[in-house]
Amino acid sequence: SASMSDAVFPTLYLCRHGDTAWSPQRRLAGRTDLLLVEEGFANARQLGQRLRSIHFDRVLVSPLLRARQTAEMAGYASRSVVDPRLMEMDFGDYDGKTTQEIRQTRPGWSYLRDGCPNGEVADDLGKRADALLTDLGGHHENVLLFAHSVILRVLTARWLGYPAADGRHFMLSPASLCILAYDPVEASPTIELWNDLSHLSGARG
Repeated sequence: SASMSDAVFPTLYLCRHGDTAWSPQRRLAGRTDLLLVEEGFANARQLGQRLRSIHFDRVLVSPLLRARQTAEMAGYASRSVVDPRLMEMDFGDYDGKTTQEIRQTRPGWSYLRDGCPNGEVADDLGKRADALLTDLGGHHENVLLFAHSVILRVLTARWLGYPAADGRHFMLSPASLCILAYDPVEASPTIELWNDLSHLSGARG
């Protein structure tokens, strides 16, 4: 049997979509199909400039409009393949609410730890992430993914072999870039770059 050090892994470039009207409000946008706002278009274009020198074997995008618009503004519309497994978490009854509103009735609530009524729990996203990672495994490819905060954080947790709910420990800003790679020295999947915003103009938090 092949050892882990002989394993073949892709390098994954994770792009969270640009800003929507709900981004600064901390309002949960799961399946609500929001458009990018002007700042979102601008930072998606800057993200595209950042990626320009990198060769990608595959480009996958969430079916939701904010992710597809980000891919388009970044210059990858013609190459993007829609993958429904990159869809954002279904927040169920909590879609459109702010975390603050939800915590008035459920103090300390967190979507990945506690799940959403009539929506998804962390392991639902974990299953989607695992299926996608299985499909991408075994190839030395650069894969570019345009998707959403929660699914990309769960995907990262699963890449590292952590439970899906551990995605809550990773912070992900709009139009950020992350790179998941394989370290042959450690013989381990790793985070090479996280929540990088250096391509965006202006101070960002």
